[in-house]
Amino acid sequence: MEKPRVTFVLGPTASGKTGLAVELASLFNGEIISADSMQVYRFLDIGTAKPSKEELSRAAHHFIDIVGPEEEYTAARFRTEALEKEREIRLRGRNVFVAGGTGLYVKVLTKGIFEGPVADRSVREALREEAGVSGNSALYERLKEVDPASAEKIHPNNTGRLIRALEVWELAKRPISDFHKEHAFSEEPFDALKIGLEVDRAALYGRIERRVDEMMERGLLEETQRLLSMGYGSGLKPMSGLGYKEMIGFLGGEYPLETAVALLKQNTRRYAKRQLTWFRKDPEIRWFSPGQKSDIINLVKGHLKR
Repeated sequence: MEKPRVTFVLGPTASGKTGLAVELASLFNGEIISADSMQVYRFLDIGTAKPSKEELSRAAHHFIDIVGPEEEYTAARFRTEALEKEREIRLRGRNVFVAGGTGLYVKVLTKGIFEGPVADRSVREALREEAGVSGNSALYERLKEVDPASAEKIHPNNTGRLIRALEVWELAKRPISDFHKEHAFSEEPFDALKIGLEVDRAALYGRIERRVDEMMERGLLEETQRLLSMGYGSGLKPMSGLGYKEMIGFLGGEYPLETAVALLKQNTRRYAKRQLTWFRKDPEIRWFSPGQKSDIINLVKGHLKR
């Protein structure tokens, strides 16, 4: 049976994924599934660089503004809902494009996800409270003891993945890395074309600097204040995301605004580097510079007509 054809537009933050995906979707009768773990949250607009009104008007987007900041949204839930949405889009006779920089979302959508223990709210809350009191380093050191294989792959600052790995250990008394080996991530539900946007490192960092400056001009600080006033505190997962944690630090008196902006630029550069490291491990991605748009369009045309 022929697999459905899905086109992925991937790359680090500020590489131009959204603009390219919108152009491709508008050219090829498509709709876009957003593979971004932060854009799912309502009210977090500026800091998550959601598509503009103009971009949303040119192509239908899915998985943007679908949950409140207080809700838990996991990669497993994304996979289930994205597979359903992909079928809906095809049944409407339209092509499916997936765009985003959350590598884990792309992986579970294209390769599947292991069936581990169901999330336990009490365990999760206890681990999150521990991270808030003792810092991520305490969780990371514990993970190194019980699951060194996972500790090698999880960044010490990735609170969500640290908590999930320790949660699996607490519930199953087996390391999450064992589940990963058993699953092997070998599912292939799509005939996937993966396009990666590659931007020169210096140019990418320049884009990041400009984007942060634009976010500040558009009101990132005011957006953060508004979220806090709505009761969404720093302990929530989305409020610890890029942009919001730096502004919360300033609002809490930890450092001046200039330092907050500098930290945001630095942290975003580091995040982009981690994204590239993740995507570079995927041999299926075909890399292009933003200037190779005509080559990308021809490739997508051939993929959809094949």
